[in-house]
Amino acid sequence: MKDWRIKLCLLLTYFVFAILLNSVGTVILQVINNYDVSKQGASVLEGFKDLPIAVVSFLVASFLPRVGFRNSMMIGLAIVAIACCAMPLIPSFLTTKLLFLCAGVSFALVKVSIYSSVGLVTRSRQEHASTLNTIEGVFMVGVLAGYWLFSVFIDSSDPKSQSWLQVYWWLAGLCALNFLLLVFTPFDESQAHDSGDSHLAQDFIDMLRLVTKPMVYIFVISAFLYVLIEQGIGTWLPTFNNEILKLPSAMSVQATSIFAACLAIGRLSAGAIMRKLNWYPVLNVCLLAMGALVLLTMPLTVGVEANPQISWSNAPIAAFIFPLIGLFMAPIYPAINSVMLSALPKPQHAAMTGLIVIFSALGGTTGSIITGVVFGKFDGQTAFYLSLVPLTIILVTLYLFKRETEKGAAAPVGDARTVS
Repeated sequence: MKDWRIKLCLLLTYFVFAILLNSVGTVILQVINNYDVSKQGASVLEGFKDLPIAVVSFLVASFLPRVGFRNSMMIGLAIVAIACCAMPLIPSFLTTKLLFLCAGVSFALVKVSIYSSVGLVTRSRQEHASTLNTIEGVFMVGVLAGYWLFSVFIDSSDPKSQSWLQVYWWLAGLCALNFLLLVFTPFDESQAHDSGDSHLAQDFIDMLRLVTKPMVYIFVISAFLYVLIEQGIGTWLPTFNNEILKLPSAMSVQATSIFAACLAIGRLSAGAIMRKLNWYPVLNVCLLAMGALVLLTMPLTVGVEANPQISWSNAPIAAFIFPLIGLFMAPIYPAINSVMLSALPKPQHAAMTGLIVIFSALGGTTGSIITGVVFGKFDGQTAFYLSLVPLTIILVTLYLFKRETEKGAAAPVGDARTVS
């Protein structure tokens, strides 16, 4: 329990970024109404968020231990606090783009720092997996809280109202609070430093070399495809609820919180499940259940008619059933991340986390843009049916990933097949 203070800081910092980063779906709905932006035009917000995450992670992840994980988190929080203040002061689509640009840059620093810090405050693979699932679970609680927080400030009676921008004062305050907590929390990061006399260039090259290992590149493909699915659904679900299920704007955002709640419940409970069951069969069941839910619920969304007296009691049943996909989606990402990180020595966790963040960001952007384009050119049902393609591919990559992890575990120290 001696590391409880830094664990609390990790959880709270991740919580703040969960609200901000996953507000993109809500913000897309609002900028379409406020600034007369097309769906395809609004979809670039995901790119403004995710591409900086990928670029910054690529450039700094390998030598972030030299900067310090706590210092990196503080820098990220400070950048985002300033960007949040700009949103209500200079309201425009350009400011919104810059906000997500700053959020992406900051999250790259924060996620690499948090994921790398988990290895420093845990003592076993089981504790590592449990802590990582808890952190990702709290992240989803933040996503859930964000949907309701934004919905409080949205004026459903006036689509052009900019009252929703006032939420950013609260987010700036949360960033400031977390910054102060980190200032007064001691954290021993000595284990994150390699005992060798490596240079920055060598650190960067070592990160790139990780991708050449079969276990690693199979893993990053799996992570990329998973985030592609999660962000594609999560980003466009508010718009799907509004346009396909005919829910009012505020209610569309609130209904999306069911998806976030399911992800939170799934991840917070996944730690206990993974301690008792092998990760591979659990994830296969989850993937098959996700596909079944898509096939079951999409037909229920066809031909929904607008109801001026809409309420929770008479909302389309699909608004409640489809978000349950989050329960089965939840364990996948933390599980494969934990398996990958636990196979590496602690000094390599920052570099590996950098790769996780890079490919997760690219997957998120790709998923949002593809879903947005298909949504705009065809319809929401076709866009969500498309998730069955990466789902099928992940079933294959997970089998290959399991095979490579078993090879690595069986290989003796120094064997070319090991990932370290």
